[in-house]
Amino acid sequence: QVQLVESGGGLVQPGGSLSLSCVASGSIFGIYPMGWYRQAPGKQRELVATITSSGDTNYADTVKGRFTLSRDNGKNTEYLRMNSLKPEDTAVYYCNILIGASRRPYWGQGTQVTVDS
Repeated sequence: QVQLVESGGGLVQPGGSLSLSCVASGSIFGIYPMGWYRQAPGKQRELVATITSSGDTNYADTVKGRFTLSRDNGKNTEYLRMNSLKPEDTAVYYCNILIGASRRPYWGQGTQVTVDS
Protein backbone atom coordinates (compact mmCIF):
# COMPACT_ATOMS: atom_id res chain seq x y z
CA GLN A 1 0.00 0.00 0.00
CA VAL A 2 3.08 2.25 0.07
CA GLN A 3 5.15 2.98 -2.98
CA LEU A 4 8.37 4.94 -3.41
CA VAL A 5 9.74 5.94 -6.80
CA GLU A 6 13.26 7.27 -7.28
CA SER A 7 14.40 9.33 -10.23
CA GLY A 8 17.41 11.33 -11.34
CA GLY A 9 20.12 8.70 -11.54
CA GLY A 10 22.57 8.60 -14.39
CA LEU A 11 26.16 8.96 -15.51
CA VAL A 12 28.28 11.87 -14.30
CA GLN A 13 31.98 12.71 -14.41
CA PRO A 14 34.07 12.88 -11.23
CA GLY A 15 33.62 16.26 -9.60
CA GLY A 16 30.19 16.68 -11.13
CA SER A 17 26.78 16.96 -9.53
CA LEU A 18 23.53 15.04 -9.67
CA SER A 19 20.15 15.37 -7.97
CA LEU A 20 17.90 12.48 -6.96
CA SER A 21 14.21 12.61 -6.09
CA CYS A 22 11.98 10.13 -4.28
CA VAL A 23 8.19 10.38 -4.24
CA ALA A 24 6.26 8.40 -1.63
CA SER A 25 2.59 7.58 -2.13
CA GLY A 26 -0.16 5.30 -0.84
CA SER A 27 -1.29 4.60 2.71
CA ILE A 28 1.02 6.96 4.57
CA PHE A 29 -1.32 9.20 6.60
CA GLY A 30 1.37 11.39 8.08
CA ILE A 31 4.89 12.72 7.92
CA TYR A 32 7.59 10.15 8.68
CA PRO A 33 11.36 9.84 8.63
CA MET A 34 12.86 9.26 5.20
CA GLY A 35 16.32 8.52 3.91
CA TRP A 36 18.69 7.45 1.19
CA TYR A 37 20.84 4.33 1.16
CA ARG A 38 23.17 2.94 -1.47
CA GLN A 39 24.66 -0.38 -2.47
CA ALA A 40 27.75 -0.79 -4.62
CA PRO A 41 28.67 -4.11 -6.28
CA GLY A 42 30.11 -6.52 -3.73
CA LYS A 43 29.28 -4.26 -0.79
CA GLN A 44 26.61 -4.07 1.89
CA ARG A 45 23.82 -1.53 1.65
CA GLU A 46 24.93 1.55 3.57
CA LEU A 47 23.38 4.69 4.95
CA VAL A 48 23.78 7.85 2.90
CA ALA A 49 21.53 10.28 4.77
CA THR A 50 18.32 10.46 6.79
CA ILE A 51 15.84 13.23 7.48
CA THR A 52 13.22 13.50 10.20
CA SER A 53 9.67 14.73 9.82
CA SER A 54 10.81 18.15 11.02
CA GLY A 55 13.76 18.33 8.64
CA ASP A 56 16.70 17.35 10.86
CA THR A 57 19.35 15.55 8.81
CA ASN A 58 22.08 13.00 9.43
CA TYR A 59 24.81 12.12 6.93
CA ALA A 60 27.32 9.35 6.55
CA ASP A 61 30.86 10.59 7.03
CA THR A 62 31.67 9.58 3.46
CA VAL A 63 29.21 12.10 2.00
CA LYS A 64 29.12 14.82 4.65
CA GLY A 65 29.81 18.22 3.15
CA ARG A 66 29.11 17.00 -0.39
CA PHE A 67 25.50 15.74 -0.28
CA THR A 68 22.42 17.62 0.90
CA LEU A 69 19.14 15.95 1.86
CA SER A 70 15.87 17.88 1.92
CA ARG A 71 12.15 17.14 1.81
CA ASP A 72 8.84 18.61 0.74
CA ASN A 73 6.18 17.29 3.10
CA GLY A 74 3.35 18.62 0.95
CA LYS A 75 4.56 16.47 -1.95
CA ASN A 76 5.74 13.49 0.14
CA THR A 77 9.05 13.86 -1.62
CA GLU A 78 12.70 13.83 -0.56
CA TYR A 79 15.63 15.14 -2.56
CA LEU A 80 19.31 14.32 -2.51
CA ARG A 81 21.67 16.86 -4.05
CA MET A 82 25.06 15.27 -4.70
CA ASN A 83 28.05 17.50 -5.37
CA SER A 84 31.75 16.79 -5.90
CA LEU A 85 30.96 13.23 -6.90
CA LYS A 86 33.67 10.58 -6.69
CA PRO A 87 33.98 7.20 -8.43
CA GLU A 88 33.41 5.52 -5.07
CA ASP A 89 29.93 7.10 -4.99
CA THR A 90 28.93 4.73 -7.81
CA ALA A 91 26.07 2.58 -6.54
CA VAL A 92 22.38 1.88 -6.74
CA TYR A 93 20.67 4.48 -4.57
CA TYR A 94 17.51 3.52 -2.68
CA CYS A 95 15.10 5.80 -0.86
CA ASN A 96 13.09 4.64 2.12
CA ILE A 97 10.44 5.74 4.57
CA LEU A 98 9.68 4.52 8.12
CA ILE A 99 5.93 4.49 8.69
CA GLY A 100 3.80 4.36 11.83
CA ALA A 101 4.58 3.86 15.48
CA SER A 102 6.55 0.73 14.62
CA ARG A 103 8.61 2.58 12.01
CA ARG A 104 8.10 -0.15 9.42
CA PRO A 105 10.49 0.40 6.49
CA TYR A 106 9.45 0.66 2.86
CA TRP A 107 11.93 0.82 -0.01
CA GLY A 108 12.02 2.14 -3.54
CA GLN A 109 13.25 0.20 -6.55
CA GLY A 110 16.55 2.05 -6.70
CA THR A 111 18.24 4.28 -9.24
CA GLN A 112 21.72 3.78 -10.66
CA VAL A 113 24.35 6.48 -10.14
CA THR A 114 27.60 6.01 -12.03
CA VAL A 115 30.56 8.36 -11.53
CA ASP A 116 33.12 7.75 -14.26
CA SER A 117 35.21 9.67 -16.75
